[in-house]
Amino acid sequence: MARALRPAEILTSYIATRGLKATRQRHVILEAFLSARGHVSIDDLLAKVRSADPRVSAATVYRTMKLLTEAGLASAQHFGDGQVRYEAAAGKAHHDHLICTSCGQITEFEDDRIESLQDAAARSHGFRVERHKLEIYGVCRACQRAARPGPARSDAN
Repeated sequence: MARALRPAEILTSYIATRGLKATRQRHVILEAFLSARGHVSIDDLLAKVRSADPRVSAATVYRTMKLLTEAGLASAQHFGDGQVRYEAAAGKAHHDHLICTSCGQITEFEDDRIESLQDAAARSHGFRVERHKLEIYGVCRACQRAARPGPARSDAN
């Protein structure tokens, strides 16, 4: 049984098939991205990358994230705030997102019942699903608690 390729090997192979160079900066960006966890913006990733190599430009990070997305190592997510966020895609199961419109927290979740309902809806319309995403926007528990008025306080002591 063949072993699974590591992300660095996938990137090197992908770059080679396109006649590009496997630069040290691209690998620094890949390592910073993979260690970031969660949904990372270009600005956040650039700060992390520059802590390892201050000479890396924002343009290099943008281009490398495009390569990582094309190679299947990253997934670009648009959560309605005008900022693209990236998450690791290689070996990751499909999941959906809850996005807090107050604090921006993004929570991943999986639900087989929702997946079944989506598949059934597509079938009933004669539609073959190639990919999909579900994003639910609302207010997280912490923001709801913070917005609740507290008990009335008496300042007359």
